[in-house]
Amino acid sequence: MTVRKGWMTAALTAALALSAGAADAATKISFYYPVAVGGPITKIIDGYVAEFEKENPGIDVEPVYSGSYQDTITKVLTALKGGDAPQVAVILSTDMYTLIDEDAVVPFDDLVKTDADKAFLDAFYPAFMENSRTGGKTWGIPFQRSTIVAYWNKDAFREAGLDPEAAPQTWDELLAMATRLTRRDGNGNVTQWGVQIPSSGFPYWLFQALTTQNDVRLMNEAGTETYYNDPAVVEALQYWVDLANTHKVHPPGIVEWGTTPKDFFEGKAAMVWTTTGNLTNVRKNAPFPFGVAMLPEKKRRGSPTGGGNFYIFKSATPEQRDAAFKLVQWMTTPERAARWGIDTGYVAVRPDAWETPAMKAYVADFPPAAVARDQLPHAWAELSTHENQRVTKALNDGLQAALTGAKTPAQAMEDAQKEADRILKAYR
Repeated sequence: MTVRKGWMTAALTAALALSAGAADAATKISFYYPVAVGGPITKIIDGYVAEFEKENPGIDVEPVYSGSYQDTITKVLTALKGGDAPQVAVILSTDMYTLIDEDAVVPFDDLVKTDADKAFLDAFYPAFMENSRTGGKTWGIPFQRSTIVAYWNKDAFREAGLDPEAAPQTWDELLAMATRLTRRDGNGNVTQWGVQIPSSGFPYWLFQALTTQNDVRLMNEAGTETYYNDPAVVEALQYWVDLANTHKVHPPGIVEWGTTPKDFFEGKAAMVWTTTGNLTNVRKNAPFPFGVAMLPEKKRRGSPTGGGNFYIFKSATPEQRDAAFKLVQWMTTPERAARWGIDTGYVAVRPDAWETPAMKAYVADFPPAAVARDQLPHAWAELSTHENQRVTKALNDGLQAALTGAKTPAQAMEDAQKEADRILKAYR
């Protein structure tokens, strides 16, 4: 009996040792995701990670909620210098050149092993890949991507004698409708603005919608030149400034990005431009019937794309890179891309996601969900260059100077171009 007991103890010890060895052998990866701790998005990501780990028991994923996009890129670059970079992260698509210049990331092409892997790199909408590829290589995989869309209050349209089912299709129509929608009290104080385009947070992004509609690009494909002082760029800025200062149908000065949805819900603005990423928020919180439309055109329709891509970091071991690539592929399957779009309002990033039963049912029930997708053929890459944050800041500073009346649009864009030229000179 003692011999048998001793044998069983030894066997149990060996089994436990093997189990511990297997746990130690699990490939561990940290995953930086750009959101503050808490809230519905973290619950969704936590759920995805738990599901992934269940299906891939050899991989242990630690999600790190790293704050805003700005916080995330800062934390990643700091961790990189300290030798503690994550293995995978969601970072703005526009930070691609910065990550390449810092020698921080690996192209996904280096991780491809099968024909299925190769096909995966071509599974996404071309508009989103404009900010994901350069130099013939794929550096980012689209995940939470967006375009700007127009939201309008159908009750406000009805009260102004406008067709509640018809959004403005051109710049001229936008101005005409906004004029009828702007309401003032007996003292002349505005109680409802006709249109509101936010100019804090991401002013360059909202402005790029106007420049795209005026058929002018803000930068070249290599990220080494900007065209801030192009006459068509100045014309687009003049239109934005005139909505507020000349026509008085748009709030003057700087309009807050964060409060724009709330202003819409509270009836302070009848039409707003903001990310399609706000779609779920608007659907849940608007106390009135609303519409969602593609942005109006001047010379063409258009919006910049926006949002975050997956990147995999060079400091990861080969095993960690493979595990990170597996996570990225898993998170962006057609079914999961559809689910993410439904749960958050971001655009499902690949065409086959829109063919899934879940997405088809969602669009049938809520047709506005397809507006951002339908706008993609008209979309251009978001402003992205080398030294992107500094080059973008030059434009943001110019936009805010023009919107507050400190400079004319022409002078503001001339000064922004000079600053961008100075910064980018080394990359030409």
